[in-house]
Amino acid sequence: MSGFVQIVEFRSSRIEEIQELGRPQRAVGDALPTFRRIMATADRDNPGHYFTIVEFGSYDTAMDNSNRPETSEFAAKMAELCDGPVTFHNLDVLWEETGSGTA
Repeated sequence: MSGFVQIVEFRSSRIEEIQELGRPQRAVGDALPTFRRIMATADRDNPGHYFTIVEFGSYDTAMDNSNRPETSEFAAKMAELCDGPVTFHNLDVLWEETGSGTA
């Protein structure tokens, strides 16, 4: 199984601004997104604490995405809206399974 997941962990009291910044980011520029899937999540038990979970086909694809000028620009603007440092968790996928989603 191949795959790579990057989890971006951050705190912010300005999440609406981060969401507005992030949504058009995927549509800007000529290059297609390199991620398979992206999810923005809020920690239900810890208000103001957020995680963005991004799935890529490989570590190399994720690093190519990180090196794109539009990604660097987005990250810099996002950091300004955060209440502290942004933490990146880089995870190799060992295995995965999908459920029926009906439980």
